[in-house]
Order: sequence, then C-alpha cells, then structure tokens
Amino acid sequence: MNIDAILTPAELPGLAGRDLKGTACVVFDILRATSTFVTALHHGAKGIIPAAEISEALAVKKKQPAVLLGGEREGVRIRAAQTGGVDFDFGNSPREYTADKVRGKTIVSTTTNGTRAFRACAGAKTIVAGSFLNLTATAVFLREKKISDVLLVCAGTRESAALEDVLAAGAMCDLLSSDPESLSDAAQTAFHAFVAVRDDLALAVSDSRNARRVASIPELQADVAYCLQSDIYPFVAAMDREGVLRAL
Repeated sequence: MNIDAILTPAELPGLAGRDLKGTACVVFDILRATSTFVTALHHGAKGIIPAAEISEALAVKKKQPAVLLGGEREGVRIRAAQTGGVDFDFGNSPREYTADKVRGKTIVSTTTNGTRAFRACAGAKTIVAGSFLNLTATAVFLREKKISDVLLVCAGTRESAALEDVLAAGAMCDLLSSDPESLSDAAQTAFHAFVAVRDDLALAVSDSRNARRVASIPELQADVAYCLQSDIYPFVAAMDREGVLRAL
C-alpha cells in the first residue's frame, strides 16, 4: 500500500489534474464536518450529500424538498440572512444530529472546508469520511479492499493546515502501515506529528486554531472532546456513485 497525504487545502485544486481512478481518498475534517457526518450516519441518517456552496445545497433542497439542510459558515449554523430566506436545519455540531432528528433522512451539508475537500476528490475510486470516531473501522476497510494507493486529504482551515486533521491522518498512517517506505514525505510528516503527541492527543489539539475557535462558542465547547473520542463507531462512511455518503 502506498500512502500519500494532502496536508493543506491549498493543494486541493491540484487533484483535478491527478489520476485518482485507483486511489482511495480519506477526507479528514475533524473539527467538525467528517465527525458530524459519521455521527449522523450512526444515528440512522440515510445519507449525507456534501455541497461545496450554500447555493448548491439550496438547489438540492429545491429538487428534493424532504432533505434536511446542515452546515456552517464561520463555525455556526447557516441562517436566512445568508441564504435569502432559509434557515438551515442544523449547524455543524455532531451533537445536534440525534437519532430522533436524522433517522431515515438525507442531509445536504455545506461547510467552509470539509465539503469542498470531498468535491475535490470526485475522481477517486473510493472516497470515505475519516474521523477519530471510526478510525480503526476505516483502516480495516481500506486493508480489506486491498487498495494499493491511499490519499489522506486534510480539509484544513481556509487555505491553511489544521493540526487536528494532520494528526488524524498520521493516526491513519500508524494503523495502515509499519513500513516507512510506503509513506510519502507528506504522510511521514503527519505520522511523526501524531506519534509525538499520541499519549496526550486532547492536549495537543486543544491548542489548535480550530479547537480554540470552537471552544470560544459556549454552546459548541463540548464538540472538541466529542470529536476526539476514539473508535466509538464501528462502521465506514463511504461515498456512493451518486455522491452520497452512506454507512457501510
């Protein structure tokens, strides 16, 4: 298995010219999009449709009125003033996506970075949502599929790297391979970053830009600890041919 990584969203446009037909892309947006998607699917959501822009999410809603709208701008729920009159049903806190609200529902989500990362991976053979919540299940899935090329995609913050995404990518490297030669330089960067803090991951992430931003919003403070829970969900969130993430 060959493992590469994209550590900043500034690298995403380059994927358009890259042959991904035999590649599995694992998208990480730990705080909080991929953690939210995995949680929603665990609680019975039928599927998640990542939308790059608010306008795209609204267009899906117009065609499929039964879908629910989720996502954020500047970390908080998208409101009518940003959409021309429609309040989104959810923000981007995984704790909002409870079973009584999402079971059997399809959710269209647009976030600042996470959903853009999914769209950039559109040409890949396999696309999965990566999170600490289901990291081992995702690693097992990739090994069992016998995929030769894996690309770990860190969604980041705006155009910069996000520490928590890089650490999650490094944790995935740790699970997938014990051979340094299988890791690109970028993947090794993530791996060594994770190994350096693995014994106190929560402390390391608490100093990250995103963690400090989320923690500064009282109603979202608990999201950081929630998203750092390890392997509480034993399933994979994979994208189907229609571009919908579903639980496997």
